[in-house]
Amino acid sequence: MKRSVTIAGHRTSLSLEPEFWTLLQAAAEEDGTPLSQLVARIDEARTTNLSSAIRVWLLNRLLAKLDAASGAGGIAEGLSGKLSGEFSGELSGD
Repeated sequence: MKRSVTIAGHRTSLSLEPEFWTLLQAAAEEDGTPLSQLVARIDEARTTNLSSAIRVWLLNRLLAKLDAASGAGGIAEGLSGKLSGEFSGELSGD
């Protein structure tokens, strides 16, 4: 599903599956941040295409929530330690 988002005053088109759009919108609402501002934050830190960076950011956010819910040594902590690439150290979603 393609949608347009404004980043730093420029419109850009993003292709994400509907499930990822739902998660991204929920993350923005939870953070009290406009969707475009959250996407801009992810865009600033990315090293790959923006759609992939958003998917990885969302995965890491969910892993961090799983770790927080299960406590130290949970499966999410083990998975996050095995993940490499961008945002691997940014599990808090910030």
